[in-house]
Amino acid sequence: MESTLLAYQGTLLGCALWLTLAAVASWEWIAPRRELTASLRVRWVSNLGLWLIGDLAARWVFPLFGVAWALYVAERGWGLFYLLSVPSWFAVVISLPALDLVRYGKHRLYHLLPPLWRVHRVHHADVDCDVTAGVRFHPIEAIVDTASILVVVAALGVPPVAVLSDQLLLVVSAPLTHGNVRISARWESLLRVVFVTPEMHRVHHSAVARETDSNFSVLYSWWDRLFGTYVDQPRDGHERMTIGLARFRERKHSLLPWLLIQPFLPEPVTGRSGRAADSRRSPPS
Repeated sequence: MESTLLAYQGTLLGCALWLTLAAVASWEWIAPRRELTASLRVRWVSNLGLWLIGDLAARWVFPLFGVAWALYVAERGWGLFYLLSVPSWFAVVISLPALDLVRYGKHRLYHLLPPLWRVHRVHHADVDCDVTAGVRFHPIEAIVDTASILVVVAALGVPPVAVLSDQLLLVVSAPLTHGNVRISARWESLLRVVFVTPEMHRVHHSAVARETDSNFSVLYSWWDRLFGTYVDQPRDGHERMTIGLARFRERKHSLLPWLLIQPFLPEPVTGRSGRAADSRRSPPS
């Protein structure tokens, strides 16, 4: 079974990603939640191009990842689960929320630590939130994310089937939670009890700093409620809220070359104190 997982990992994840992108893009066309403000063609080319570069960079830096890394760990008996001889079914059940908790904590660090924020702000600088924003991450962030998951898989001894299940959930949820899609209030409220929904995650892309620094959960919504970072609705409502960062609203900042160099752009300095301006501040209305 494990060899089968390894053989079909790429096919499963690739099919899941492209089918989700196509399905959510169609949903956005049929029932959009908001009117988009930027060129769809430019954003699709730039955001997908950024994802492709990041994916290739992470694979080059880490030849073993995903199921292959989990099999490598299992063969050597690394990790807490193998040391304690935890039943495989229980290890899978524990691993899924554990991996997502790591992502929640890492996400908060991206917003807390200035060097990490400079990388992560490439994701937040998008002036629209739609399916392509779900794959818009700087290659440095792709490498950091891959490294952190590899460490957790080795530390816990996450079973290969849990790694593949987590990856499948992630490649489906990332485009979906960023989708510019309309969902009935009843279904949205029910789904939000367990999973991050587009309505919940859209708040995180608000230009209002307090809302940017909220709703950090990636798959399971309960982490924000548990750790006090949950915001139910945006201050200005979903139709009127401003998405993105005040500093990066020019068209050039949607182009792929500018996305790649954005973490290295100097911070603007304002005021007598010489402190850097907060890139997350809401633009004047």
